[in-house]
Amino acid sequence: MNLILFGPPGAGKGTQAQFIVERFRIPQISTGDMLRAAVKAQTPLGLKAKAIMESGGLVSDEVVLGIVQERLAQSDCESGFVLDGFPRTIPQALSLGDILAGLDRAIDHVISLDVDNAEIIQRLSGRRTCSACGKGYHVLYDPSKNADVCDVCGGALMQREDDKEATVKNRLDVYDRQTAPLKEYYEQAGLLRHINGCGPIRDIQQQIGELLKGPSGDNS
Repeated sequence: MNLILFGPPGAGKGTQAQFIVERFRIPQISTGDMLRAAVKAQTPLGLKAKAIMESGGLVSDEVVLGIVQERLAQSDCESGFVLDGFPRTIPQALSLGDILAGLDRAIDHVISLDVDNAEIIQRLSGRRTCSACGKGYHVLYDPSKNADVCDVCGGALMQREDDKEATVKNRLDVYDRQTAPLKEYYEQAGLLRHINGCGPIRDIQQQIGELLKGPSGDNS
């Protein structure tokens, strides 16, 4: 089962990716993970990527695709994988198709976790973190007993810069611009599957389980 997972910031993509990993016993693969693994293993492409990153440059598509090819050829991907954060562009999607064809494989599903932007803004902009002990809260879903004060240590609650409403809106705008062409590409290929990312986590997992025709619900 070869999957691509899309989801905007705050959609719960990490939670659902972990569900897929645990339920279907396939690895979650992100470009960051792949780059770090290749650098650690000191593969030729890993060493090339390391030199680029240390110089402050952006790793080229050629290097990223080479590392993707190396990773997908490893034995733990034989039963499938979940690609997270890749591809990001149409050329990357086309190259991914070529890589998989060379491995006699193909993408089975492209899962899009769909959450309304207003819901995302509410989720992210409501988050607060204790500046002293790091405990997290949410002004609506998990508030502290006393506003702006941590229940555990009495420290001041802070809002991260990237959780501020204007920043969240910008992140969502970037995501929408970046993924819209890819969603259209995979829609035309008949691979895009929409999952309602609102509601209880268990309900979302059940949707994914039914889509993938595997067991869903309780992980125990």
